[in-house]
Amino acid sequence: MSETFWLALALVFILEGFMPFLFPKQWKETFLKIASLTEGQIRFVGLVAILIGITLFLF
Repeated sequence: MSETFWLALALVFILEGFMPFLFPKQWKETFLKIASLTEGQIRFVGLVAILIGITLFLF
């Protein structure tokens, strides 16, 4: 299980690094837009991301 966890974590870092590496200007603009959201909106986005992740994990 430990090896699977580290592989999954590595994949997250790789995927998260694509946007700032390939499109730094657009990534920065998107990050600033996200930072201007309310805490409730950010939590909702986080919840949706979790639900999508769980759904993908199960199928």
